[in-house]
Amino acid sequence: MVDYTSEKLNPQDTARAYDYLIIGGGMVADTAARGIRERDLFGSIGILSADSDEPYTRPALTKKLWTDSTFTQDQVALNTTKELKGVTLKLNTTVTAIERENHRVQLKDGTSIRYKKLLLATGGEPTKIDGPDDEHVIVFREWSDYRRLRNFSGNNQHVIVVGGGYIGAELAAGLIQNNTKVTLIYPDKVLGSSQFPAELAKEYEDSFREAGVNLLNNKRAESYTKEDGKLSLQLDDGSTVQGDTIVIGLGVTPRVSLAEQSGLKVDDGVYVDEQLRTTDPDIWAAGDIAFYPDKILGRTRIEHVDHARKSGKAAGKAMAESGEAYTYTPYFYSVVFSISWKAIGTLDPSLNTIIDAVDGGKVVYYLEDDLPVGILTWNVEPDLDSVRAILSDPPTNPQSLKGMIRSKEK
Repeated sequence: MVDYTSEKLNPQDTARAYDYLIIGGGMVADTAARGIRERDLFGSIGILSADSDEPYTRPALTKKLWTDSTFTQDQVALNTTKELKGVTLKLNTTVTAIERENHRVQLKDGTSIRYKKLLLATGGEPTKIDGPDDEHVIVFREWSDYRRLRNFSGNNQHVIVVGGGYIGAELAAGLIQNNTKVTLIYPDKVLGSSQFPAELAKEYEDSFREAGVNLLNNKRAESYTKEDGKLSLQLDDGSTVQGDTIVIGLGVTPRVSLAEQSGLKVDDGVYVDEQLRTTDPDIWAAGDIAFYPDKILGRTRIEHVDHARKSGKAAGKAMAESGEAYTYTPYFYSVVFSISWKAIGTLDPSLNTIIDAVDGGKVVYYLEDDLPVGILTWNVEPDLDSVRAILSDPPTNPQSLKGMIRSKEK
C-alpha cells in the first residue's frame, strides 16, 4: 500500500492523486477549497462533482433569480477554479466507492483517484414521486433544474408545485411573480403550520393566496401520468390536478451511502467530531450530511446554505491542520413576497411559544421546560449573535425574553 499521509503529492501527479480530494461539487466544496487555501497555498485540490455545472450559489435558484431583476445567471457561479490556484474540478463524475485502506476512491467509469485527505460533501438526494421520466417533471435541486423551469414558466403556463417547504414555497412565490399560473400542493392544514405559530402561518398562507397562487392544502401527491400533452397529478384523496409542468420540492435525504459502505460511523448523518472529522482520521464530512456536535443545539444535522458555507470552510481549514473546532451555530432563512424570516434552533409550534411584537415584526420563542430551544424572527432583522447568546444562556424566567431581541440599528 502506498502511504499518502507523510508528504505532499507531486503536482504533476494530480490527474490521479490529490493532497485534498472533495467528493461533491456544491457550496461546501467551494468554501472547503477556500478554507484549505487559507492555510495551504500549494497542496493539490481535486473536486469530484456529479453535477454538470461548476459550484454555484444554490439559494439563488429559488430566490433572487426569480425576484431580483439585477441578479442574473452570470452571478450564480462561485468561480472556484478561477479564483483559486491548483484546484481541479471534474464534472459529471460519480464516485462509487471509497477504499479507505488504500486512500483511493473508485469512479463509475472504472478509474480511481488517490487522496491524502478526503472530504465528503455529497449533500442530499431530492425526494421523488412515481411517474414516467418527462422533461416537464422537475425534481428541483440543481442549476440545470432552474434553467429548465425558467423555460417552462411565463406566458401563463400552469406549473404545479409539490411541497410547502423551503423549495416549494419559494418557487411558488417566484413563479407567480413571473406570469405563471401556479398550484401549490402541501400536506399541512395551513401552509407553514409545521414550523410557525397559527397566527404567523395564517399570514404566510394568506400572502400566497393574495398573490394568486391556487392552494391545495391537506393533500399529498402520490403519482403522475401524461396524456395528450398534459401532466396529471394524482393526490392522496383521489383527486387529480392537470398542468403543463410539475415541480417537486419535497426535501432531501442525506447522501450517506459512500460513508456507510466504507464503514464510517453513520447515525442521523455521517458522524463527525468538533473538527468535522469522521471516524477515519483522514476523512471529513460537512454540509447536509454531517451529524456534528453543535455547541448550542447539541449533536445535530442541518440542511441549509449557512451551514454549508461555514462547515465547508471549517472542514477545509481542519484538513489543512488548523486544529480549530467548528463552533458556529448556523441559521436558516427564507423570503417570500413581503415576508422575510430567519431562525436558529427548533421550530416546533406544538411547543409552548412566546410571541413578541418587535419593530413592526415578530419574534417567536419556542420553549421546552421554560427554556428557549428555537427562535424565529419574522420581518425583523436581528443581530443573530444575540439570538445565539439567548439560546446558549437563556434567562430563567421565560417572560423576560420579551424585548431581548430587536432589529439591528442601520
